[in-house]
Amino acid sequence: MKNSRNYTALLFLIFGLYVHAQDQVLSKEEAIDMVLENNLSIQVAKNAKLIGDNNANILNSGYLPTVTANAGGSIDKQNSEGVLANGDTRTAEGAETRRYNASVNVNYILFDGLGRHYNYKSFQERSQQTELQVRQTIENTILQLFSVYYEVARLTENTHTLEQAMEISKDRLKRAQYQFEFGQNTGLDVLNAEVDINTDSINLLNSRQLLRNTMRDLNLILNRDLTNLFVADTTVKFIPGLQMENMYNEAKMNNVRLQIVEKDINISDNNIKVARSGFLPTIGLTGTYGWNESNNNSPLAFTLQTTSTGVTGSINLSWNLFDGGSTITGIKNAKINFANQELAKKQIELEVERDIRNAWDSYSNALYVLEVQEKNLQTNQNNFNRTDERYKLGRVTSIEFRQAQLNLLNAELAKSQAKYNAKLAELFMLQVSGQLLNVEF
Repeated sequence: MKNSRNYTALLFLIFGLYVHAQDQVLSKEEAIDMVLENNLSIQVAKNAKLIGDNNANILNSGYLPTVTANAGGSIDKQNSEGVLANGDTRTAEGAETRRYNASVNVNYILFDGLGRHYNYKSFQERSQQTELQVRQTIENTILQLFSVYYEVARLTENTHTLEQAMEISKDRLKRAQYQFEFGQNTGLDVLNAEVDINTDSINLLNSRQLLRNTMRDLNLILNRDLTNLFVADTTVKFIPGLQMENMYNEAKMNNVRLQIVEKDINISDNNIKVARSGFLPTIGLTGTYGWNESNNNSPLAFTLQTTSTGVTGSINLSWNLFDGGSTITGIKNAKINFANQELAKKQIELEVERDIRNAWDSYSNALYVLEVQEKNLQTNQNNFNRTDERYKLGRVTSIEFRQAQLNLLNAELAKSQAKYNAKLAELFMLQVSGQLLNVEF
């Protein structure tokens, strides 16, 4: 019995130090702000969005001209001999010729069969799609966040419940010891009380450990120091007035998976038009400004230095009348891909309808279970209060008292579990309907 008291005192000392360290309350709003700012998956998705924006920029559209600059120079030394009209012969030993040139060239495609136009539209669709993918990542991360956050809250409540059970067991042990000292019961009641308090101590220890582990899981999602301790908000508020048909209609309009596949369909449609542009000609405009200079010290040369500058402009048309069938093949494949995207949309529509109906049933069932568990808790609380009074009067045995205590403990734990299950079911339903980011938590 002495060892049991020492073990219990040490256990509560550890718990007391741990609880004292938990002086920071992490609200739901703070957790959301933190995960939006620090979560690594969200940061990666946002970077992908930046790449999509860069690709959809006018600088990547093909609508701007290309400008190139060229420059060159050469030195030529030769020995030469020439015969004049009067028959005289002249020679040049090591005659040096220097040539220099520079030019600026501008090329612009006036018309390419509208392929550039539809490619640019596809880039814009992909940019919007990456924005939707960021939203999808945020929704999944927030749902993951609250799954862990509410698990921390549930374990916090459970730990508090187990602490209360521990206090009840300690009080029962003292009462059994007093009764044994005054000869009102046997030593068996004391031993039973010690066994029960040891069991409660182990349950409390395991709950504390699980709570610490879950806190680390939450810190990982928040991308902060894993050793940070905090207190979770155990308040749960449900959104009133939710209706199945409204949620289903919202899902058809706002579900992020449907919106992403809609972008895939638009991109596939643009790809068909890009492929068809191969049947049309390409018209281009070219302009050049050039400078050339040549120096020649040969006695046989008519001029010692020549310099020329000028502007050249041209327009050209290119029409691939037959490319071996690659354009036709590309159009066929683009149409098949478009058909596949439409099939994917139909599949996702069915999955979303299934998910929203399943989520609604789970949510409704979870609310009913919570209501039943609340009533069950009240019943067990009343039963325990009456049993406790009768136990103090010696009208029930310690075994009956312990059973009433366990019934109350289990009812409290079940009610806590039901509360957070219902809230998570509500959050999942909001995610499927596309409303998760539009509500207050």
